[in-house]
Amino acid sequence: MNFVMNLVLVVQILSAMAMVGLILVQHGKGADMGAAFGSGSSGSLFGASGSANFLSRSTAVLATVFLVSTLALAYFGFSVRSAAPSGSVLDAPAAATSVAEPQAPAEAAATIPGGAGVATPAATAASAPAVVPASGAASASGG
Repeated sequence: MNFVMNLVLVVQILSAMAMVGLILVQHGKGADMGAAFGSGSSGSLFGASGSANFLSRSTAVLATVFLVSTLALAYFGFSVRSAAPSGSVLDAPAAATSVAEPQAPAEAAATIPGGAGVATPAATAASAPAVVPASGAASASGG
């Protein structure tokens, strides 16, 4: 199955690159006006109008190959994933996932190398004295 997916992937990449090359080689609708005034495109390899038909048909064939290979990759990718025994990530039990429990700030500082001197917000708030407002609002209520 892996060989088939690799083969289809190579076909898709080659068809995409060839399609880009063919699209870049084609001339637009405005190029026909220049040929009418003697631009000299009638002396091309495929003739005056033969190149448009050949290149456009080749592009259509390559686009079809690209579409079929894309659908094949989508089908094989889905069938390989659905055959996996684990199924979806969302179906896995919660105990199987390893989620770290949040630590208290003091424990987090202890786990940091040299973290004994690290000031955490909880430790700073516990050791700081209460701030008294300078406006005297505390003395008015305590009277």
